[in-house]
Amino acid sequence: MASIGKKDLEIPQGKRTKLYRFFEILPGALSYFLVILLFVLSWIHPVLGAIYLLILIAATLVKAIGVAVRTVQGYKTMKRAEAVDWRARLKDLERPHENYEKLHGRRTEEYDFAQHLLNLKAMAAGVDEYPDPRELYHAVIMVAYNEGLATLVPSVEAVRDSNFDPKRVIFVLGYEERGGAEMEKTAKELQKKFAKTFKDFLLVKHPDGLKGEIKGKGPNLCYAAGELSKYLKREKIAAENVVVTSLDSDNRVSPQYLSYVAYEFVVNRDRQHLSYQPISLFMNNIWEASAPMRVIAVSNSFFNIIATMRPHILRNFASHSQPLAALQGMDYWSKRTIVEDGHQYWRSLFYFDGDYEVLPIRVPIYQDAVMSETLWGTLKAQFVQLRRWDYGASDVAYVGVRLFSKKRTMKFWPLFTKFVRLLDGHVMLAVMAPVVAFGGWVPMVMNLDSRYSVAFTLPGVVGIIQTIAMIGLIVTVLTSLRMLPPRPKKYTKMKSVLMVIQWILMPVVAIVYQSAAAFYSQTRLMLGKYMENFDVTKKVVK
Repeated sequence: MASIGKKDLEIPQGKRTKLYRFFEILPGALSYFLVILLFVLSWIHPVLGAIYLLILIAATLVKAIGVAVRTVQGYKTMKRAEAVDWRARLKDLERPHENYEKLHGRRTEEYDFAQHLLNLKAMAAGVDEYPDPRELYHAVIMVAYNEGLATLVPSVEAVRDSNFDPKRVIFVLGYEERGGAEMEKTAKELQKKFAKTFKDFLLVKHPDGLKGEIKGKGPNLCYAAGELSKYLKREKIAAENVVVTSLDSDNRVSPQYLSYVAYEFVVNRDRQHLSYQPISLFMNNIWEASAPMRVIAVSNSFFNIIATMRPHILRNFASHSQPLAALQGMDYWSKRTIVEDGHQYWRSLFYFDGDYEVLPIRVPIYQDAVMSETLWGTLKAQFVQLRRWDYGASDVAYVGVRLFSKKRTMKFWPLFTKFVRLLDGHVMLAVMAPVVAFGGWVPMVMNLDSRYSVAFTLPGVVGIIQTIAMIGLIVTVLTSLRMLPPRPKKYTKMKSVLMVIQWILMPVVAIVYQSAAAFYSQTRLMLGKYMENFDVTKKVVK
């Protein structure tokens, strides 16, 4: 199958087709239907409502146990991967035959060491062509809107302090014209400070109001990547030897990240059809953040850890890396969605006719939890961020119209499976928290007749199941304590105690934020009130 054209990769603007509108309405319609169905079944007969509710809650229980197990597995795997000297492994690839002979037979519990030996053996055999590690470059594109030096400097320093040679790193700061004179000044100060640190430090100002673009991160990334491509052409650096990493302004990469990505890029023969996904941990300012935001930040961190343990469902999120040659072919990222990171998975999948995967890079990139100047400002900013993430439900239509098209460029059933997982993820995110919290009372409220004893006993049954599910929460809480950065000296041990007590907020947070934000975004899609303005999450440094 030939790759579909660039124009077919973009999200439509303006009026949609009837089929596209159907799939935009579908996530919200299903979410509302599943909630209403509980009331309808309970009204018909309380047993029907009880059975329906118990099926949903049983599914939640199974997921809670799975979350606990995979969180522990994922955390241990992340720590093992962080302990590896990926720069040394990358250097081993320069002389694969010699280093295979040297390392073969060595006994070690080091993470993925057996696979490293297989990689060296395959390269030494010389059957396939592999790029020379010494000719690889990393291009790091960091986008900014109006962030200050207090946020940006530590993020650039994290790239500088990576164990990958900084002289083979091209740093690109893509900043918005609409950020004003202050952003311009900040960009030039950064360039001056780090001009001699990397192979080059490029400033790219994204003009405001370009045709066909929303106001968002995606257009900024695309414009910066386009300028990067021009720079590489002038410098006579082959795009096939460049890996691009997109970073937000608050992202602090693990010292191992760039070497780890470079290693995987070299050893994988289908390297141009891969992207590389680190573990996003929202831990930079976790001690300073307010309790509800800490719960959300740690929960999202757990989700990202778990995702790396299930590569078949892994998709691009926040910061990730992708070969420049592949990005050039698909015209970089989308300029028409506020969720360009998650959307990039589907964009790449269709560009490569299904021959595309996201490879887990099991080391962290640290990000900020949401924090504004005031508590109310923080609470509002968190909801705005989550509703933007949940607008990923817009991809249901993007995938659906391609799944049920005669011009489909990949096999039906593999794409259908991905489509169902996408739809299920967004619907369950909206539905489960309120149903689990309040669903046990619905059959009783809808049937006050004392003959229906099941209606009166159901809340107790649900409570028992929720208690069992708490075991999974306890495991994740204990794991979260191990993930925390060292407690700042200005805080007493009581702050550590609060890090445990805060989890009593989990049901409230799940309903007020995760579920409500999902319903908000899905309702906007249903009504055709598209979210085409990227609301930047303010980064306050304390």
